[in-house]
Order: sequence, then structure tokens, then C-alpha cells
Amino acid sequence: MTEPKRAGGKKHIEDLNPFRIAQQQFDNAARYLPDLDPGLAMFLKQPRRMVEVQFPIETVGGVVKNYIGYRCVHSRARGPGKGGIRYHPDVTADEVRALASWMTWKCAVVDVPFGGAKGGVICDPKQRTRADLQAITRRFISELGDRIGPFTDVPAPDVNTNAETMAWIYDTYEMLHRGENNLGVVTGKPIDMGGSYGRREATSRGCLFCTQRALARGLLSGFNSVVGARVAIQGYGNAGAIASQLFAEQGAKIIAVSDSQGAAFDPDGLNPNAVLAHKRATGSVVGLKGTSKLTNEELLELDCDILIPAALENVIRADNAPNVKARIIAEAANGPTTPTADRILYERGIPVLPDILANAGGVTVSYFEWVQNNENEQWDEDTVNLKLHVKMQRASDSVLDKQIEINESLGALNSGRKEHGLPADLEPVDLRTAAYILAIQRVARVTLERGIWP
Repeated sequence: MTEPKRAGGKKHIEDLNPFRIAQQQFDNAARYLPDLDPGLAMFLKQPRRMVEVQFPIETVGGVVKNYIGYRCVHSRARGPGKGGIRYHPDVTADEVRALASWMTWKCAVVDVPFGGAKGGVICDPKQRTRADLQAITRRFISELGDRIGPFTDVPAPDVNTNAETMAWIYDTYEMLHRGENNLGVVTGKPIDMGGSYGRREATSRGCLFCTQRALARGLLSGFNSVVGARVAIQGYGNAGAIASQLFAEQGAKIIAVSDSQGAAFDPDGLNPNAVLAHKRATGSVVGLKGTSKLTNEELLELDCDILIPAALENVIRADNAPNVKARIIAEAANGPTTPTADRILYERGIPVLPDILANAGGVTVSYFEWVQNNENEQWDEDTVNLKLHVKMQRASDSVLDKQIEINESLGALNSGRKEHGLPADLEPVDLRTAAYILAIQRVARVTLERGIWP
């Protein structure tokens, strides 16, 4: 439990454990599915498998360091487990469980034939050399052994991992499984070893496609596209940096971006190329000529049209949600908004395009890469982006339509709950709950179609 407190304000007590948040989100959506068998519901929300490994490496300096790594498969009902591997000092088992479950629902929302998985190693990549990171990667993958595989569990990049990390993963697995087509064991690989064109930009491009579709559907009065919209982006890693470029290319005005050291703000609009060059030269977006410095907290409360959280979990909470001035939020990060903050934002009329929809572009193009690897093909970038656009538009429409469907049928749903002996206290759903309802229905249907074995 945490008790964030704003200066001069009152305490807001929230449980910020990511796995309990993920389960709370599931339980809230399941209330709108009175026909969902309770036993099946329990099965769907619990991880299928959680593995913890401990291993040593010898660093470049000759020191032995020990590390803990996790790999969780939440579901394989709709296909192999799918999800990234992150390197971060704050990785926890419950964070990995939460991220794996979010991947299950994300894959179902965007309708790709994967289940959810996730992995992580507790380490600080900034304190390790490239050779150390390669040793950590190879040892972690060798410890996982056959728990990963092209048709069982397929990793991908995540926080502090990239295409080079994926190349090390592939090579390690390939050394242990000679004579097979192992390219599909991991996605996000370099282009010249089976990676997909468009994969690096996919999370951000998918977020753009989702936002564009929501605006075209009238979610934000005065806008039918991102043209002219003032955009603030919290987080300047791969997703945030690329989002700033893609949204700007489509006519949006990027007024602020941030990294761990703070934010650069210019109400007249930033030049994404200048920001990127400054970041590469100095290590931070802070200090760019012509900009003001803000804290990350101040960025989240900027007066803007679109806010894009693109960093880590739980950045929009009960203590700051009342001060968010964005007119719509598009979650490029996983789990950036707590359940309490969701309720506050919904009551304030601020739509949230949830992570399991808005950042699903990454796993969608990972699926495209996996298909290309299994078929020994490589598609051009225009083909990949066109397929991504179709997938994201369909998924966005499905979630928006599900919200309308549920909210128009609340009377019947409450009656159904009464018939099942449940309290009839359902309220209108936000977009996150609608996305969860859609995803749970899809995974539950496949689970029942497959049958409970034996």
C-alpha cells in the first residue's frame, strides 16, 4: 500500500501492486459477464506458470554477480505465450505477473493468436557493460531452457532491451536447438536476421492509429484527427521518442516530452528531431534551447489535448488524476493509470484509450514477424504498416462499439445479475472495462471451445 501525498493536500491511499491492479481490472470487467462461470473466471485471471531463476555471471571486471530472473506465462488458450523481457532494478515477480496478464488481454483485444507472457531480470543496465548484458542475457535464456520456444513462449523487447538483446536470445536458443527453424523463438530481432520492418516503430504507430480512429469516431469534440492537437508525452524511451515523431508528422503539436531527469516544454511546439539530437548529445531532453524545464509530475498535469504516458506503471494515480488537464489519454505504456485514477478520469469526462488497446501495435507487428519467420518470408514496410493499420482500426472499433453495447444494455445486465443472485449495481463502463470485457469474452470462448482437458 502507498500513501502518495500532494503538497498541501490530503493523503490518497492506494494499492499500487501491479498484479493486484490487473486482477482488480479483470474482476471489474467480469461483473458485466453474469454468465461467466466463476471457476472459469478464476482460471482465466491466474497465471498458468511462473518461473524464477537465479544465476551468476562473471563481469568484465572479473567480479561474480548474481541475478534473479522471472518468466511468466499467463495464458496459452489462444496461442503461444507472447511478451517482452525487461531489465530493470525494480523488476518484481508481481510486476511480471501483471504484465503477462495484460498481454493476454492485449492479444485478445487486437485479435492475434497469442496468449500473454512476460519476463524480467533484476539488474541496472546503466551499471553494466555491453559484455555484461550479453552474459546476463545468454545465461538467463539458457536457464529458461525449453520453457521458451517458437510455439510455446515467444519473448520480445521491453524496458532496457532492444534488437541486439533479441539477437543474443535467438543465438543462445539456436545453439541449444540446432537444425530447426528457430527464428520465431523471439521477435524484435534485427532486420537482417529475421526481424520485421516496422517493428521498432510499431508500438508508437499503433498508438497513433488507435488515437486517430478514436478521434474520427468523435471521442474528442473539435478534432477528427490529431491535426492541431497539443500533445504531451511522458517518457522518452523507444515508444515516447517515436510517438513524438509520428504524431508530429501527422500534424500534432508536441508541446512537452520527458525522461527520468525531467521534461522539456514549449507551448509553441517542439521539433522532435531537435529533441532527439539533444537527447543523444546530452543524455536527457532537459535543457533543449528554447524550452522550459518541468518535472514529470508537472508534465502529467499540463493543459493539453492528448496526454501519452509512455514510461512505467502507476504514474497517473488518485493523488494527481484530479489535476490532469488533458482532454484524452492514450496509454503507450503498460499500466500507467491506477483503477482509482480511472474512475476519477471517467467521472471528469476524460477518455482513456487503455494500454491493452493503445499500445497493442508492438505485439501485432511481433505477430507479423513471427508469421514471416515461420513462412521464411519478409514483407516490405508498407505491407506491415497497412496490416497494422487494419488491425488497430478494427480493434479500436471493437472496443468503442463494446462500450456502447454494454452501456446501452445496463438494464438487462443488472436483471441478469439479479437472476444469478448477484447485486444489480452495474454502472456505465469506461473504455478500459469495455476492452477487458471484449478480451475476456474472446479468451473464455476459445477456452470452452477447446474443452477442459482431460
